Amino acid sequence: MNVGARRCPISGSIQTFVLDGVEAKACRAEVAIVRGKTARTTIVGLPDTSVREAVERVQGTMAAGGFPYPEGRVTINLTPASLRKEGPLYDLPIAIAVLLASRMLGSDAGQRAADCLIAGEMRLDGQLQPIAGGVAMADLASRTGVANVILPAASAEAAAMVRGVRVRPAETLREVVNFLMGKESLPVAQPLPVDTSSHGVDLSDIRGQALPRRALTVAAAGWHNMIMIGPPGTGKTTLARCLPSILPPPRPKERLEMARIASVSPGGAVPARRPFRSPHHTASAAAIVGGGARPRPGEVTLAHHGVLFLDELPEFPRAALEALREPLERDEVVIARVGGRVCFPARVLLVAAMNPTRRGHGRPGRDGSLQRLSGPLLDRIDLHVEVPAIPVRDLDGERHGESSSEVAKQVAAAWRVQQLRQGDVLNGRLGPRELDEWAAMSTAAKQMLRRAVEELGLSARAWDRIRRVARTLADLDEAEGLDVAHIAEAVQYRWLDREL
Repeated sequence: MNVGARRCPISGSIQTFVLDGVEAKACRAEVAIVRGKTARTTIVGLPDTSVREAVERVQGTMAAGGFPYPEGRVTINLTPASLRKEGPLYDLPIAIAVLLASRMLGSDAGQRAADCLIAGEMRLDGQLQPIAGGVAMADLASRTGVANVILPAASAEAAAMVRGVRVRPAETLREVVNFLMGKESLPVAQPLPVDTSSHGVDLSDIRGQALPRRALTVAAAGWHNMIMIGPPGTGKTTLARCLPSILPPPRPKERLEMARIASVSPGGAVPARRPFRSPHHTASAAAIVGGGARPRPGEVTLAHHGVLFLDELPEFPRAALEALREPLERDEVVIARVGGRVCFPARVLLVAAMNPTRRGHGRPGRDGSLQRLSGPLLDRIDLHVEVPAIPVRDLDGERHGESSSEVAKQVAAAWRVQQLRQGDVLNGRLGPRELDEWAAMSTAAKQMLRRAVEELGLSARAWDRIRRVARTLADLDEAEGLDVAHIAEAVQYRWLDREL
């Protein structure tokens, strides 16, 4: 009887999480201890190498903190076993679960732990290290009704922006143990203040370029993808870098989505404003749209709710450009692997730039550089804008253009009109049915559009692109319907269609 009693398993359990793309899913660290067996620790539940190494870190940390590691057979199960567990974030929940199973913390500690979501990497001296996915973890707690989130202090400020949960930062394993035993309290983290100050390039810094400046306003007002073509030194990159300064600031829901993406990315900081990503033209398709054996978000996801700027567009690998087609159409990236599918959000405003030829000057496409861009990709870009060389009189003259703050007011007013009319869907993402309902054209405007499509040989997708841009132009003019002037200006932005 005594032998049987010694061999009864003693168990402890802690709630934690597992990352699936940029989303957190519920996970539980379970520990069973069988006394009297040969000392051995086994970790199961589809762990990767860093998770298996948690056993050594937990044993070393417990020894340094004065917690004896239990004797006998220790089995650690990370459930559900169908999801692969990666990274060192399971160190802390495993250590707490081992202490609970060893009956070192008392019965009250288990009850307190039941209302906590716990994660953290541990050093051998007991100090807690920051983890990836802290914001996603807090969001999971909010959705599942868990009141407390315990994680390393360095990850707490970002996670604190999630409403409905108490994010409690901890510096050491001992602090977490004392909190669960009721010996001391852990503070509640406060979210980082939102920085609303303006940084970067201002539109007033750009001389001349009236048409590209106007196109930039249209792109921001309707969330329209844009490509600029012009010789070197005409200000294409500078124009693109002005975009974040004229876009409305992200709403709390958008900022939370951006923070969740940043929290699962190496070195990602919580963004205070809409992101601006500018990958080099040597970037691979996986770097642009995401991928890898264990899928990670790419640049198009890191730019979610912001600007993705592709300079020297024809120089990007063709595979990378073609991989962009679906994200630009559906605002998401779906990566399929044998083990399942991962979906990354990718609602971006694409801005591209290129020289007319490889030498930098001349008629666009004369040397075949445009042939590297497929028709379906160009069809997904609403605005084709020529950026000519700046005349000397503009270089030497005074700046007369509007500032970013002035243009931002126009853009914000256009967004309010669209939100009242069609909800959160901006003009650049309207489908054919929505366009039929909200982009009614006058008879003269419809005739003009038909002639333009026939003469330029535009696709059916280009027909809708023109109507979307015209809808934005009408919103900027505070007009109810689409008139001839709106269609004429929108057709003007299909510039590449006339060159190909």
